[in-house]
Amino acid sequence: MKAVVLASGGLDSTVTAAVAKRDGCFVYLLTIAYGQRHRVEVERAREIGRALGVAGHLVLEVDLRSMGGSALTADQAVPKDRSEAERREGIPSTYVPARNTIFLSLALAYAETLAASCIYIGANVLDYSGYPDCRPDYLRAFEQVARLGTKVGALGQGIEIRAPLLMMTKADIVRLGLSLGVPLQLTHSCYDPASDGTACGRCDSCRIRREGFRAAGAVDPIAYADV
Repeated sequence: MKAVVLASGGLDSTVTAAVAKRDGCFVYLLTIAYGQRHRVEVERAREIGRALGVAGHLVLEVDLRSMGGSALTADQAVPKDRSEAERREGIPSTYVPARNTIFLSLALAYAETLAASCIYIGANVLDYSGYPDCRPDYLRAFEQVARLGTKVGALGQGIEIRAPLLMMTKADIVRLGLSLGVPLQLTHSCYDPASDGTACGRCDSCRIRREGFRAAGAVDPIAYADV
């Protein structure tokens, strides 16, 4: 069975790719270079693909910076040093308008060309920082779109959307990654890295990652600028 995995180069998508391999899939990674300020993650995704020995890896350039609307695609400050309570209030400025809809649509097109039967995404409802396009009802709705709006769907062969990490804590994700031998040292989570790619340690994504490793009783193998 072929599977397309949306691969950002981050912790969650990398563990998701490893889960797809564990599930017996021939894994094809899809990475979107969308003008994100943390573009270092694209190169990390390439390294991860090589380390995992995937069947294929497509990197697509999609310029979302021309639209802006997010701290990740415009000259806006990335929120730093926010508590867990603060992170759960509203939708943060790092939300990229319709990003998962765009990404899943591209993954759907790629899946059709490959005759892949499923798409894996590292969405998570517990540590998702308030992003509306990581929720279970959204993913179910997109699966319905995939069934209604594709040739394979019209032929009765829908494409399944799988989010194996959806209900897991970050600590659970770290433990799963370790158990699967995921190259966690290659993953990149920071929204506002230094010019050399070093993680800031203070943005929401860094804080969620660090809290997850601590809760898992594991050592985070990447460097942080604030240490």
